Amino acid sequence: MQANPTPFAQSYFHGTKAELKLGELIQVGNQSNFGERKNAKYIFLSATMDAAIWGAELAIGEGHKRIYIVEPTGPIEDDPDLTDKKFPGNPTKSYRSIHPFKVIGELITWQGHPIEQVNAMKAALAKLKEQNINSLNDK
Repeated sequence: MQANPTPFAQSYFHGTKAELKLGELIQVGNQSNFGERKNAKYIFLSATMDAAIWGAELAIGEGHKRIYIVEPTGPIEDDPDLTDKKFPGNPTKSYRSIHPFKVIGELITWQGHPIEQVNAMKAALAKLKEQNINSLNDK
């Protein structure tokens, strides 16, 4: 018996406050939401909703929090901010790339983290900034 192919081998998500259209490409070079807020050398995606939700909740700006389903157009690699020491083995399934991601859908209904948890994460990130501990993605 031959297995039927499925349209998705792996789904990837990108959390943001940017308003994007189907078919649009997410590319490097925009101002980063994290670290030193330089023009981003990398763009990020995750194979887990939880990590994508964090991306949307922590994104800078006043826009609507969004989760897009994206398709990488080139190689992806582990995000070293999360996988080098904090979560060895990449259980968050968080990745980065220098190659664009194509927006292939948007998740409209999803549950965010409790506001207390979001505020605690924002405070922890602010503390790292005060300590001059920057993102490995800024290097």
